[in-house]
Amino acid sequence: MVVWERPEPPERPVPAPLSREMIVQAAVRLADADGLAAVSLRKVAAALDVGPMRLYGYIATKEELLDLMADAVHAGIRPTGDGWREVLTSLAEITRQAVRRHEWFADLIGGRPSLGPNALAKGEAVVSAMDGVDVDDVMPVVSAVDAYVIGAVRRETAERRAERSSGLDKEQWQRSYGPYLQRTLATGRYPALATVIRDAAHLDADETFRRGLDFLLDGIGACLSR
Repeated sequence: MVVWERPEPPERPVPAPLSREMIVQAAVRLADADGLAAVSLRKVAAALDVGPMRLYGYIATKEELLDLMADAVHAGIRPTGDGWREVLTSLAEITRQAVRRHEWFADLIGGRPSLGPNALAKGEAVVSAMDGVDVDDVMPVVSAVDAYVIGAVRRETAERRAERSSGLDKEQWQRSYGPYLQRTLATGRYPALATVIRDAAHLDADETFRRGLDFLLDGIGACLSR
């Protein structure tokens, strides 16, 4: 019986109340503050001021706790819109916003499918919007958008972590490497890169995300229309 099916222990007259939801909320607060490395059943128990053994009646392993944490974030991912394109655009943007609120979420998506009730409700909303799309195309389309979003948010997350670890924001890092890049491009060995760096528009993170998503959705639309 998986954690979403397993009933919680009956309430007991103890000084500190406890529930699976309280445990998950405490774990999310720890992860928001210091990342997934800060989450353990012992640390969660300490945050709730209960003994660690009490948690095992609600959650058997750290892996179950991580699944519950991810599903708690999925509760806030409810795409809206009319038609597959609007709903998939909404899905992409809301997922990106969720990762910005909970950076650790980027580390938990992209593996095996999330099967918690909130993740399944999100999936139902997305698939329901694919009405009129051939059933064989539904999952490849959704998976393509998922892959784009996961790749984008992980790249953005890696950039934020690099800023924190190096102490340099993006502009400072670019200035520190600028002279080297100019000398290297001046050799003429990389003419295509030189043209793009010199002449192309330099988009910010939001514009880059939306532009790439539009390219992907345009391609999906062209394939579906055929």
